[in-house]
Amino acid sequence: MQKILPMAMPDPLDPVHAALGNTGIDSSDYDLNPGVALPEGRKLRPAGVLVPILCNGTDARLFLTKRSSALKHHPGQIAFPGGKQDETDADITAAALREAHEEIGLCPSNVEVLGCLPAHETVTGFYVTPVVARILAPFDPVPETGEVDEVFDVPLSHVMNSAQYTIQARRWRGTWRNYYTVPFGPYYIWGATARILRAMADAAETA
Repeated sequence: MQKILPMAMPDPLDPVHAALGNTGIDSSDYDLNPGVALPEGRKLRPAGVLVPILCNGTDARLFLTKRSSALKHHPGQIAFPGGKQDETDADITAAALREAHEEIGLCPSNVEVLGCLPAHETVTGFYVTPVVARILAPFDPVPETGEVDEVFDVPLSHVMNSAQYTIQARRWRGTWRNYYTVPFGPYYIWGATARILRAMADAAETA
């Protein structure tokens, strides 16, 4: 009698690996606003954000932050843990790992870096490189006082499904600005965060 072998469980990170292997082009906050001309000779500041994913069997969750409502820039918005690259950072990956440690208490030793997505240019003058990483073991998030109001997680499958995204618009500096959104429950994920996630979803779906 032929022995029937158990089917291998699908890896929830397969779409992520597909996205990382399907190199795309850099994105920007202006992608949905073709009428906006980018200034020539503009100087962008390098920044790194971590896209941290925790797997449990076939389930995968992406961790995000809700910025403090007391911050001067982007108060209360949903963001990846991360920030600008400092002189003490060896590279952009080191910057993302350091910022994640500071902002959500994720120790770099508890992270396996999987790769980087194409960079994203923000209207605030940052050239942001998303560093995708697997969280090796469950951890207790610790929001950075004064910077982060909340650390939460969403299903990876939600943000990797392009059908979950909508395009909305609002007035910004006297003109209408279009942007992606991918809401989840009480969390309104939009702007650069949603644009980066949408790029990852598109890369996975076209791989």
